[in-house]
Amino acid sequence: MDALDVRLLDLLQQDARMRISELSKRLNLSRPSVSERMTRLQDAGIIEGYSARISLKAIGRDTMLLIRLSSLKVSPRIFEAKIEADQDILECHRVTGEVDYLIKAAVSNMDEMRHLIDRLMPFGDVSTSIVILSPIAHRRILPRAAEGRPVE
Repeated sequence: MDALDVRLLDLLQQDARMRISELSKRLNLSRPSVSERMTRLQDAGIIEGYSARISLKAIGRDTMLLIRLSSLKVSPRIFEAKIEADQDILECHRVTGEVDYLIKAAVSNMDEMRHLIDRLMPFGDVSTSIVILSPIAHRRILPRAAEGRPVE
């Protein structure tokens, strides 16, 4: 991966819908070169996909929760299969330490939060925090150079 690949990744994370012609102008490369680089980054698994970021507030789900689940009472396989279908859960991470899972969820109101917690309680001990502000909500991520700084 060279500096142009890194710049391409940065541009795509700013706007994944940016046209090849615009990427070509910004990178000073031909359109076929940009397309080839994108294909190579996809084939290497660096670009996993393209998606839209949805405003939780705009769709009425602006109460974001961070939930810690510990003392798991069922197998991880059973728990993960159960929560996979829960549309209130945005992310779930199995972690090390005193907590078994960290869960990010979004609900419309306190009543929905209570229902979500009620659904999780049979699986373990639940501790919930309401997010009041996300100063870093969607950070772009780029590869680091050997000395620990982003590639330029």
